Amino acid sequence: MEVKIVTHIGADMQNDKWVVDKLVEQNISTKLDNYLNKFSKADAEGLIEVTTDKNKKWLFDGKIQANLDGKSFRFEREDYKNLDDLINHLFEHFKESLSAL
Repeated sequence: MEVKIVTHIGADMQNDKWVVDKLVEQNISTKLDNYLNKFSKADAEGLIEVTTDKNKKWLFDGKIQANLDGKSFRFEREDYKNLDDLINHLFEHFKESLSAL
């Protein structure tokens, strides 16, 4: 399955885009690689969208929306002090959902 990965970065975080991209790639390659193999049919399509932004409290908010071979997933978290903790936490929940399939 070919998985397309799209990251959306808030206006206040443009300097952090490379960090978000690196964390997303790292989480997909280390946490999700075995779970994504469940969707390895030749005609399967996948899209993972990761959105991060800063809120009014200057804390990080994030969201993962994914569609893997017709199965939809959505995870959202708010008010994280550390960007890496937010992204790692979102992917941990994503992994747990994939392991239940």
